[in-house]
Amino acid sequence: MPSGSKKTPRVSIIIRALNEEKHLGRLLSAIQRQSLPDPEVILVDSGSTDRTLVIARQYKATIVHIKPQDFTFGRSLNLGIRKASGDIMVLASAHVFPENDDWLKHLVAPFADPQVAMTYGKQRGTDESQFSESQHFRKWFPETSAPTQPHGFANNANSAVRKSVWQTMPFDEELTGLEDLAWASWAHAEGYTIAYVAEAGVYHVHTETAAQIMNRHRREAIALRQILPESTFSFFNFLSLFVRTTLSDYAAALRQGQFLHQLINIPRFRFLQYWGTYRGYRDPAQPSSQLKRVFYYPPGSLEPRPAPPGRRKARNKSA
Repeated sequence: MPSGSKKTPRVSIIIRALNEEKHLGRLLSAIQRQSLPDPEVILVDSGSTDRTLVIARQYKATIVHIKPQDFTFGRSLNLGIRKASGDIMVLASAHVFPENDDWLKHLVAPFADPQVAMTYGKQRGTDESQFSESQHFRKWFPETSAPTQPHGFANNANSAVRKSVWQTMPFDEELTGLEDLAWASWAHAEGYTIAYVAEAGVYHVHTETAAQIMNRHRREAIALRQILPESTFSFFNFLSLFVRTTLSDYAAALRQGQFLHQLINIPRFRFLQYWGTYRGYRDPAQPSSQLKRVFYYPPGSLEPRPAPPGRRKARNKSA
């Protein structure tokens, strides 16, 4: 090797999934088109009953299983990372897909600086997204990069961590969410650099029921209480944030010509978001296994999916 040359870091992509047949193929095909070639792909599955595993095998992903009763976001990531051979761990939700073919290259580029422990990229909604969630994405993931972010924030729907740093501090396996925020806060406090990379953008598709929206924010509020024990969220906070964000979203909808279309959707989403947060601040600090199941597994998600009619007939004939 020539003097002064540097070894190209090996990249592994860890994807958490549960019943993601609708979106997973789009992400995996986009990974194959990336300008940074041949990343290792590991899918951590927590009990899919649809075609998720079939699709993963079609794209040659390594599949790792975690039992539903053992699942937390942090534990599933730690399990996938331990199975990975790379130096840089890219963490992606199964229902995101890159904006372009340079997503991966941009996301891992800051690791050329040995002080960088974590990067995360921009997120945007799609036509399927709630209008208010798209506004949320624009607030937290701006168009301008921050190579040395002055605070400990990140989001594991679209992020990367240096494995050697993770080995000193794996993700918290007891949190009901926000394991990314907890880890980024720890890394920042330890003097590492967190880089926000706007060029490493993904589209993030959430198609949730009302109960799923509320429960997502409820479990994140429980986690935030564990990360920041002194934090509070009062009924006044609920009302204030609900009114302010609803009015802000209405103004944005007016500018975008969507006011009438979003007239009901905006207050509905914001109510569920902040009511879920309010409830989470009043839930037990250590949720029961039954409550965790509500948070992680929508009703019916662990039930076997019926085969299409054609397949049922074929099986009946062979029988």
